[in-house]
Amino acid sequence: MATIIKFLVIFIFLLFNKISVLADPIEGNLVTIQILDKITSRLEQQNIEVGKKIRFNSLDIEVFLCMKRPPEEIPEDFVLISVLDEIKDNEFEQVFKGWMISSSPSVTPFEHPIYDLWIKDCKIDTDSE
Repeated sequence: MATIIKFLVIFIFLLFNKISVLADPIEGNLVTIQILDKITSRLEQQNIEVGKKIRFNSLDIEVFLCMKRPPEEIPEDFVLISVLDEIKDNEFEQVFKGWMISSSPSVTPFEHPIYDLWIKDCKIDTDSE
């Protein structure tokens, strides 16, 4: 009976005191995105620094934050991004704002009639600092 009680105490202790074995994500400063123009079938890769904005045809793409899992874990990139579409001259409509995940673009899809956009990489580029 004492063995069962010890086992239960240890089990409850481990259940409520989760020990994280995963390392903290690494903050990156350069994001590589891939953009597909569905009309022309043109595929283009763009690099955007965190905190900067680029223009791609009618899209304004801004990156706020990018996080990367450490090298010893399964590769994964998380990018906080905003995409505005120019619908008229200097009139923009927000078409996406949120997190994108490199390995699962369908989890937070970018839906646009002309463009597809997905994250390729969050880089830790030491040259830009």
